[in-house]
Amino acid sequence: MLKIVYPICCGMDVHKNFLVACIATTNNCGITTYKSRRFSTYTKDLRLCKEWLLQNNCKDVCMESTGKYWMPIYNILEVSCSIVLTHPKYVKAIRGKKTDKKDAKWIADIFKHDLVTGSFIPPADIRQLRDLVRYRSKLTSFTTGEKNRAQNCLTVSNLKLDAVFSDVFGKASSNIIKHILDHPDEKLTDISSFRTKHMKATNEQVLDAVDGEMCVQQAEKLRIIRSHMDSLDLCKANLESIILETAEPYLPQLNLVMTVPGIQSFSAIAVISEIGVNMSVFPTSKHLCSWAGLTPQNNESAGKKKTTRISRAGAYIKPLLVQCALCAVRAKAFPEVSKRYNALKKRRGHKKAIIAVARMLLTAIYNILKKKEPYN
Repeated sequence: MLKIVYPICCGMDVHKNFLVACIATTNNCGITTYKSRRFSTYTKDLRLCKEWLLQNNCKDVCMESTGKYWMPIYNILEVSCSIVLTHPKYVKAIRGKKTDKKDAKWIADIFKHDLVTGSFIPPADIRQLRDLVRYRSKLTSFTTGEKNRAQNCLTVSNLKLDAVFSDVFGKASSNIIKHILDHPDEKLTDISSFRTKHMKATNEQVLDAVDGEMCVQQAEKLRIIRSHMDSLDLCKANLESIILETAEPYLPQLNLVMTVPGIQSFSAIAVISEIGVNMSVFPTSKHLCSWAGLTPQNNESAGKKKTTRISRAGAYIKPLLVQCALCAVRAKAFPEVSKRYNALKKRRGHKKAIIAVARMLLTAIYNILKKKEPYN
């Protein structure tokens, strides 16, 4: 017989406009009684839900993470209850015997035996920092998208600036594009005034590259794109000032994380926003690496390994750590990192080697935050 870990607990089936809560109370004889109630997800009703739980002496709650809909409920109940938020795959009910009421009862039943794996939810201030940092990465993606559209405008107008400039949005190239947009009827014959210190292309090469025809429509589209890029840069600058202000209480931890190879200020803030500063929530560094999606899957049957691919977890932290790893393997100050990368690359290829280095960096961060010592 399964052991009852939570004699009084609640299972919640969460939706956009309402939730169904089921309190499972197990007595000394092992007999369980159930109480179910439906609440709307308006704040007033969520407070009633909290009072109902406290009246029934229920302080352990389990609910599945449904989009963003769990967040308002979590915010209200966080203070008075111990909440286990779980991935829907761990509490999936049997098909054909599924209603909202039965779902809540099923969650309560498996939770009372402690058969549910809880997700890592950082404290409220770290959650706010995480939200801001993720929005910053979205703004970066928007800027990249606009750069691609601007490049398309130049390509269809036969302006081959990407062939002579390593960065089409650098100082010299941007000034040339601005001049073309400001003087659409004037053919560019002299680019000496646009030359910069590190510009490698000759004047003749640049003149050949700008020998194209930009129609009125493409010019107008390019102006709108450039305007949008400028406004995105302004938004990003304002957001970064808020991020720095929010991250200020974690300055000691950030300074420690920045000692890790390949990690700069905003990368350190992004790492802290994803994993927090309290490493006791992860039993070992292997648990953290698995949570971040940097470890191979276990998929074995009849002695045969089906796959060892890494999981899809860590949608934000994994790409960030891969970028830091790429930076770290090029750094001359840390030969041990590039040595490990090169040794793995020979046998397993670039992709597996860079994931291994990313995992190495995350393991280092785990130990640094746990022991409060700089990278060594």
